[in-house]
Amino acid sequence: MDTVIEMKGITKAFPGIIANDDISLDLRRGEIHALLGENGAGKSTLMSILFGLYQPDKGTITKNGETVSINGPNDATRFGIGMVHQHFKLVQNFTVLENIVLGMETTKRGFLHMEKARARVMELSEQYGLSINPDAFISDITVGMQQRVEILKMLYRENEILIFDEPTAVLTPQEIDDLMDIMKGLTGEGKSILFITHKLAEIKRAADRCTVLRKGCHIGTVDVASADVEQLSEMMVGRKVNLVVEKDKAKPGEVVLSVNGLCVNSKTHGKSAVNNVSFHVRSGEIVCIAGIDGNGQSELVYALTGVIPPDDGTIILDGKDISKTSVRGRSNEGMAHIPEDRHRHGLILDYDLAYNLVLQTYHTPRFQKNGFLRFKEIYEYADELIGKFDIRSGQGGKTPTRSMSGGNQQKVIVAREIDRKPKLLVAVQPTRGLDVGAIEYIHKQLIFERELGAGVLLVSLELDEVMNLSDRILVIYEGQIVADVDPKDVTLQELGLYMSGSKKNIGASSLPGKEQTNEK
Repeated sequence: MDTVIEMKGITKAFPGIIANDDISLDLRRGEIHALLGENGAGKSTLMSILFGLYQPDKGTITKNGETVSINGPNDATRFGIGMVHQHFKLVQNFTVLENIVLGMETTKRGFLHMEKARARVMELSEQYGLSINPDAFISDITVGMQQRVEILKMLYRENEILIFDEPTAVLTPQEIDDLMDIMKGLTGEGKSILFITHKLAEIKRAADRCTVLRKGCHIGTVDVASADVEQLSEMMVGRKVNLVVEKDKAKPGEVVLSVNGLCVNSKTHGKSAVNNVSFHVRSGEIVCIAGIDGNGQSELVYALTGVIPPDDGTIILDGKDISKTSVRGRSNEGMAHIPEDRHRHGLILDYDLAYNLVLQTYHTPRFQKNGFLRFKEIYEYADELIGKFDIRSGQGGKTPTRSMSGGNQQKVIVAREIDRKPKLLVAVQPTRGLDVGAIEYIHKQLIFERELGAGVLLVSLELDEVMNLSDRILVIYEGQIVADVDPKDVTLQELGLYMSGSKKNIGASSLPGKEQTNEK
């Protein structure tokens, strides 16, 4: 294979941190080249330099052997380079078609002419198996569909070098399978792909070669076929990583959360998003809600945590009815929440790191006196959590949260919620976007919370995480709990049947004080 892109000696520094330190990388024609590294290792920075979002302090980029200067995304497009960002760059109130052609519109006498663009987009959609509705608004389609729009944007611009930044972080297992097939199809057409990911199984499945970065430095490039996941994880983290979750048998105590007949009406259609759901969580156990994305998990969590009011039913936390309690009231009663959307519900991106770490506790005597914030205590607390949870931040507590990597932003939320020693921890996709070392750490933290006596309600789309962490699994399908099973007694295939609605198994364990009975 011939080399299409070569990055030589790339160095990029930000205040307090060297993001890329003399990194070299080459991309061959028709290959999928994975870029692997911990959160904050410099992967996204390196790819942002290739796409023209940042300018390197040192180093050169060549395309097809000729040195090029990429001063912005328009230059990147001119050189045939496209990028799908981890957080999609789409206009929510534009249609799919309008987003795809944005910046490359065909006009005549000042008026948009979309007929040729529509025909070309639909041709590309059919050619690459990227089924879309061109007239749907971005705000109304799933994240999987939004990703297809981002890919079609690149194809419409005839990009031959495609950068995918954490493309599977927000996808369901089925959408991940589709994406892997699409990527292989693209390289079969002669395109070249740079693929940023934390997920070793995806690298083994899709990539030809893998370059590993650690703390801004190039550790090595390996042929994926000859490397195993243990080798890759050790290169990434710098130590051996235990890929198997180790935990003692659960010792459930009293019921800490009791949900009875909970109903939440959908805001987008007439059906109930959550329909007469009842279950309980005891102290000292991890209960996981598993299901295909879009089956009511989000609405259930919003109702439990106070983001939206339930339309019917009751929520009892540690013996107290909190069905109508505010978000802060639930927090004060001992509920902690790691949300699925860290930007929307977890962080204030324009605040610095220290302020985000005290969002739940800034009103307490430790951090305020007579209505004035105690800045010294806030920043000392931030330094404590930064060290304890290994949060990568170039300027410590003063680091702008928006400037941090997605994985480190997630660590901020996990640190804030776990450090409050909650009675109930509601953890929704807590390891989304994290590297294997951080995942190992977060899993240990969840198990430690269980051992301290907290009840943990885990909501996850990652079936390996569901099977490894859970003491009990509740499967949700179309807003209803259709199975209540012990992970030791269920296979992945059987779990898939429950998740698709093909099978039900509701035992009595959903009711406090009852033992489980299986009816299959």
